[in-house]
Amino acid sequence: MIDILIVEDNKELADLLCDFLRAENYTVSVAESGEKALLLYQRYGARLLVLDIMLPGMDGFSVCQKIREESNTPILIVSAKTEKDDKLTGLMAGADDYIEKPYDIDIMLAKIAGIFKRRYAQDEVTSGNLRLNRESRTVYKDDKEISVTAKEFELLLCMVENQGKVLNKDWLFREIWGSDSFSEQQTLTVHMKWLREKIEDDPKHPTRIQTVWGVGYKFV
Repeated sequence: MIDILIVEDNKELADLLCDFLRAENYTVSVAESGEKALLLYQRYGARLLVLDIMLPGMDGFSVCQKIREESNTPILIVSAKTEKDDKLTGLMAGADDYIEKPYDIDIMLAKIAGIFKRRYAQDEVTSGNLRLNRESRTVYKDDKEISVTAKEFELLLCMVENQGKVLNKDWLFREIWGSDSFSEQQTLTVHMKWLREKIEDDPKHPTRIQTVWGVGYKFV
């Protein structure tokens, strides 16, 4: 999933906003039409839409309404249409906020940061180049999504939330699989191997998931 999908047919303006957002470490994609925006959103998802109104083909109001039919993803309308009726139409269509063009880039970045903090701060935990989202149960390394199983996610989240602590193998196994699980503790070892292959730069010489011999594991 990308962080921000910019829907803007003015290439110069879209590229400028992209540069500023990427400098703030957001992952960004751009769609120059409403139809392309919906295709990108359905294929990759997005944590925020920055949506222009006057677009070729499907307008921004229609895009907003379409996305609201299936998602509560934050939508920030950015438009040169400044009449009260336009703002009301955008907000009634489901937009979270409405910003007039031309806008101050610092105000725009502050609004976006505020949306991410209110909506996602409690859902995410980060450690170095890893980001885990509790709600979507997804893992990102260097802002690229990594495919993990449900148990791999639970195990990695548990270790990240206890970063720096030595976690006993028995405790970890009970925490993730439960005391009444029919699985064997070897399952934990196998899952650690799989996680190392996915998150370590060199799985044969792991630096994030460290084995503490005779005890368990430590995430650093």
